[in-house]
Amino acid sequence: MKLITSRDNPRLKTIRRLAQDSQAYRKLGLVWMEGDHLCRAALSRGVKPELAVFSEAIWQASEFEWAQCAEEVWVVPDDLFSGLSALESPSKMGFLMTLPSTPDLDPQAATVVLDRLQDAGNVGAILRSASAFGFKQVVAIKGTAGLWSPKVLRAGMGSHFGMGLIESASLDDLKGLQVPLLGTDVHEGPFLHELIQQGKLPRRCAWVMGHEGQGVSPELMALVALKVRIAQPGGEESLNVATAAAICLHASATSN
Repeated sequence: MKLITSRDNPRLKTIRRLAQDSQAYRKLGLVWMEGDHLCRAALSRGVKPELAVFSEAIWQASEFEWAQCAEEVWVVPDDLFSGLSALESPSKMGFLMTLPSTPDLDPQAATVVLDRLQDAGNVGAILRSASAFGFKQVVAIKGTAGLWSPKVLRAGMGSHFGMGLIESASLDDLKGLQVPLLGTDVHEGPFLHELIQQGKLPRRCAWVMGHEGQGVSPELMALVALKVRIAQPGGEESLNVATAAAICLHASATSN
């Protein structure tokens, strides 16, 4: 364990940049994750961070539990840790790790395709649902919020470490998928619950989730094999994209 007290420490400056700039991980090739739950999830998936950083208060209470969690362990004063974080309520511990390499596209994997989603909370929530329902691959079209940005990581609650994540993908990349692409549409296609009742909903497929305001691009929708509607008896015009994703992914995961 090493005690660090200088705000000018170069690695702390790097962490501060990663915490406050959602695109910095791409430039630096490093990922910063904050919080007990997220760090535990990483360790449970075999991640060995380069550096673990703890506030003095947390370290004093849990030194023996975390002493071997990373290649290197730093402890910093509580106010210094607060300055590293972009969160309103800093979690007082975090891991610095190398950005995982992008895996090759798995043509047969149950997949979620994200088409230019902008909201980090939505992206993280969809990753969490994808992991929970057994989807093994997420493909983010160029323009989607950064999958390894701090806000997406926190919203994903550890789901990142159980799936293959591919960023900045093109429509040509999707042509390598050998599972059918499914998309939601407000006006066209059979209702999701009817497909379930008829046993016609594919279990292994690629669900396409589109931009919060614009939906799925026409070019990508042209690749979709099946458009599906979600019944809304309450009469709302549309659903939040993360809510729609959870409904669709659960339906496929539990279909016969």
